[in-house]
Amino acid sequence: MRARTDKKVDNADEAEAAAQFLPAALSWLRLLLERQAGLEESGKERREAQIACACAEMAATQCADPPPPLVHLGAALGLSPFERNILLLCCGLEMDTRIAPLCALAQGDPGRPYPTFALAMALFPDPAWDAVFPTRPLRFWRLVEISQPAGVPLTVGALRADERITGYVLGLEGLDDRLAALLERITGDEADLAPSQTCLAAAVARVLDCENPPVVQLLGRDAACKRLVAAHACCAVGRELYALPADRLPMDSVQAETLARLWGREGRLRPLALYLEAGESVGEAERLAAHLLVSGGGALFVGAREPLARAGPVTSFDVAKPSSAEQCAAWQSALGEHGGNLPARLVGQFDLDLAAIHRLAAQSGLAAQAGDGEDLVWETCRLAVRPRLDGVALRLDARATWDDLVLPQAETDLLHQVADQVGQRSKVYDEWGFGRKMNRGLGVTVLFAGESGTGKTMAAEVLARHLRLDLYRIDLSAVVSKYIGETEKNLRRLFDAAEDGGVILFFDEADALFGKRSEVKDSHDRYANIEVNYLLQRMESYRGLAILATNMKSALDPAFLRRLRFVVSFLFPGPAERRRMWQKAFPMETPTDGLDFDRLARLNLTGGNIHTVALNAAFLAAQGETPVHMGSVLSAARVEMTKLERPVNEVDFFWPIGVKV
Repeated sequence: MRARTDKKVDNADEAEAAAQFLPAALSWLRLLLERQAGLEESGKERREAQIACACAEMAATQCADPPPPLVHLGAALGLSPFERNILLLCCGLEMDTRIAPLCALAQGDPGRPYPTFALAMALFPDPAWDAVFPTRPLRFWRLVEISQPAGVPLTVGALRADERITGYVLGLEGLDDRLAALLERITGDEADLAPSQTCLAAAVARVLDCENPPVVQLLGRDAACKRLVAAHACCAVGRELYALPADRLPMDSVQAETLARLWGREGRLRPLALYLEAGESVGEAERLAAHLLVSGGGALFVGAREPLARAGPVTSFDVAKPSSAEQCAAWQSALGEHGGNLPARLVGQFDLDLAAIHRLAAQSGLAAQAGDGEDLVWETCRLAVRPRLDGVALRLDARATWDDLVLPQAETDLLHQVADQVGQRSKVYDEWGFGRKMNRGLGVTVLFAGESGTGKTMAAEVLARHLRLDLYRIDLSAVVSKYIGETEKNLRRLFDAAEDGGVILFFDEADALFGKRSEVKDSHDRYANIEVNYLLQRMESYRGLAILATNMKSALDPAFLRRLRFVVSFLFPGPAERRRMWQKAFPMETPTDGLDFDRLARLNLTGGNIHTVALNAAFLAAQGETPVHMGSVLSAARVEMTKLERPVNEVDFFWPIGVKV
């Protein structure tokens, strides 16, 4: 029977129907038990008349609109009149304290003050033995629980009504406690739907509005938008929507079968829909979907990135976030006249749904501010979309500025072009139409190539600080796995978490991950090449800024070089660059005395080495309670050169006698 989705039934109406039906039903039940127990044999005719009167009163209340809950339950779950009477007997035990002693008397055993199948067959008209079978509704839907100790026949085992079913018969609404612990109620605000999503929700609602709706698969990577579309579709057809998150999916078939039957029972009693989130647990989601299809009950949504293999009769919809134009309009509406060109900048960097836009605009309070309000809303967005990349990436605190960076002018100009392209993506892709001509390569991928210590990490920090984005250095040891498929799974998690924007991905020592594909000689070569192929595809589809740093450019796969937007070479610094690095090496607060930057620039060191020497020299000077002078710097430089196993020319480190080194 189809759940009551045609109209909303008030809980008070159901409780009133139960209040009219149950007194007559319990009276009829007590009279039958008294007759079975042989009480008041002299008043047999009077009792039969009372039984007939109670039966007629029951029949009259069954025609109410809405019908009594027990009557609706029997019709919805396919109970025969005899099975419905068994359920009434079990529920009556919980509702009327006079039932238990009457059960003991009727069975002639003081030790059995409870219903049994044998008692029901003797008590009610038209008994049917198949009521005890596991395939019949009483046991299939777990409406009654049977206590059957070892050696006790099934027909004399104690019967007890399921607690949720007893509450339903009394007219009490609410989800089964076993389901309530797993499921989440989903509702949605109409204002949170973009126009494109509103049309999609209407199409989904048309699919749901039938006797036996198919499984509706909502595909895509954005879980929030899929939930929102499902919620509005269910609202349009009068269904309550509950979600089962991926981390709560049952892990074996027994648990899946139990959950499916409990949900199928609820779905036949109330107009419900279940949103099943697959996440990474695709196997568990497919198993549960198969059980739910057998049990039926309510509408079924499956939220997944890709279609599930075993989902039965299915209708699929692709769900995406609002378009750039829709997001921009939402920001303009939320920010008001103080927004300026900020909406376009926000859309160019942050990919958000309308609910998030409304929430973040309200948090920042920009509509009531001017001036520094733009900085506030940007920071609010950046913090809100900051991904959780624990275990696969480390967020770096970007403190370096353009003034700290010492590079030739050509390389500095390239870095400025990178920053400009990230900042102007919305204008070029959306306003100028390039986005309509491209389905990949919308992000910016940059290669930093050069020796260790030449400033690649500092340049990444400079870009992050300039663009006001979070910089994440990828932990290759956590991403790369020896198990087949795990590396791709880690990379997917990494890129997916960064897709909402606000993030720069920094692949240090990238040649370890982006190395050349090799000739396939065994299965290890084949799967290693698969990992590289996946990276090639994922890098092209990534919409943000990704920086690859390597000191072995020749080790990179040539296919990566084609996909790079920029290649910035970090050459070994010459004397002029080294002199500028030495001038910037010591903070303004550091006391210095007589430093000869021209002489220091003759030392064959990179920027990273110079920083190390400056730091060690500062510690030497602090220990000696003197300013940083040439003696302490040259002493630290000698240690650094020895560490690098470079030849030490003592002439370069000569310092007049009497000067403390």
